[in-house]
Amino acid sequence: MAKFMDVHHGMEGITAEQLRQSHQSDLDIEGDEGVHFEAAWADPEAGIVYCLSEAPSAEAVQRIHERSGHMADEIHPVPLSV
Repeated sequence: MAKFMDVHHGMEGITAEQLRQSHQSDLDIEGDEGVHFEAAWADPEAGIVYCLSEAPSAEAVQRIHERSGHMADEIHPVPLSV
């Protein structure tokens, strides 16, 4: 499976608890699309949230985010990592 980094904009002021809840809502249904969300990070001042996942496709990642109520604005494949 491939790795993807997705980006959510417009999340100014997000708290650690809100980030945890959003991430958990993805984890609760990720198996429906064969996705695994590995981690999520946020910059509350910039209003940006990043999620790292392993998935069969970017579309599968977006479907989980859409069902969880927070569609990604960008989804980027991550073909290399160290």
